[in-house]
Amino acid sequence: MSIVDTPERRQLRELTRAFVTREVLPHLDDWERAGEVPRALHATAAKLGLLGIGFPESVGGSGGDLLDSIIVTEELIRSGGSSGLVAALFTHGIALPHMVAAAGARTGGSLGGRLTGVPSPGDDGLIERYVRPTLAGTTIGALAITEPDGGSDVAGIRTTARRDGDHYVVNGSKTYITSGHRADFVTTAVCTDFPGSGNLTLLVIDKGSPGFTVGRRLEKLGWHCSDTAELSFVDVRVPVTNRIGAENTGFLAIMQHFAAERLSLATQAYATAQRCVELAVRWCRDRQTFGRPLVGRQVVRHRLVEMHTRAEAARSYVHEVAARVAAGEPVVTEVAMAKNVAVAACDHVVDQALQLHGGFGYLRDAEVERHYRDARILGIGGGTTEIMNEIIAKGMGL
Repeated sequence: MSIVDTPERRQLRELTRAFVTREVLPHLDDWERAGEVPRALHATAAKLGLLGIGFPESVGGSGGDLLDSIIVTEELIRSGGSSGLVAALFTHGIALPHMVAAAGARTGGSLGGRLTGVPSPGDDGLIERYVRPTLAGTTIGALAITEPDGGSDVAGIRTTARRDGDHYVVNGSKTYITSGHRADFVTTAVCTDFPGSGNLTLLVIDKGSPGFTVGRRLEKLGWHCSDTAELSFVDVRVPVTNRIGAENTGFLAIMQHFAAERLSLATQAYATAQRCVELAVRWCRDRQTFGRPLVGRQVVRHRLVEMHTRAEAARSYVHEVAARVAAGEPVVTEVAMAKNVAVAACDHVVDQALQLHGGFGYLRDAEVERHYRDARILGIGGGTTEIMNEIIAKGMGL
């Protein structure tokens, strides 16, 4: 039995598949063109218990662990959804964990435990004001780390927060923020020292705060149903009670939760590859050329075999690493390798799947075309392939 194949997780797969079939597939093309998913989808997913997977019941979640979250992500894509849909619907997976960990509500592994330092006086209040409503599907959160001139350099963040009595005064800008347009609040990384010092703090900033501006909707190659925004902060006053954990523990908090984000992206990558293998096999069985189906040609069969092998190998490795992370092992290097392995498999498979579909694969009506576009971000988000290679090199002692 696979490490993720239990009776309970098979039921979770069935629940996710039914959700996608009933609530997603009839509307996904429209959401792609609209540039976002409806807020009502969050509420529906919450009622089914899918939105709260991986978060403890004590904060309004559905329980489960990292492996359960991976099951939901994998099945959502393999049932006909997309990585863009995962990004839009599960943005709270990167917006909330820092609050949960700081309040001490989640324990164990790299996903939990109390952050070092003196907790913020508002940590427990953040659970009630932001975590519970978001897991109930009534509010949407986003995570704002990346800046226009920063890229993957988290320590170089230049958005500042100056303490002024019971408030911080925030100035700066963020970009490429997933769900930035729809979000009701943004978990924001700020520098509480001079810009670029690396002394980071996480603040929860409400949309509508004076001086907080959501900029233009960014148009992207893929992930069309996931809205992306630029954010600007000009003398935004944020209560100290909206601070997550102790001051200057933001960098550590961000690093602690990168493992889960990177494994989510790795899951999206291998699941996209698996879905594209399934689409390609179906197409090659049905498509007739010169009097016989494509799958009747050895070169096509061997290409499909190679695609399937790469996707399954990536899936197995990601599952193994995820199980070690869930068990609390410090496997930073292995997480980076898992992400790169899954992304490489995905890149190869989506390219070959589209090629096998021929001219139809180039049309917006083809599901494989959406996966081809969506896949390109997976080697960029959560740390680029090159950043992952640097982490691996460090782990090798190079």
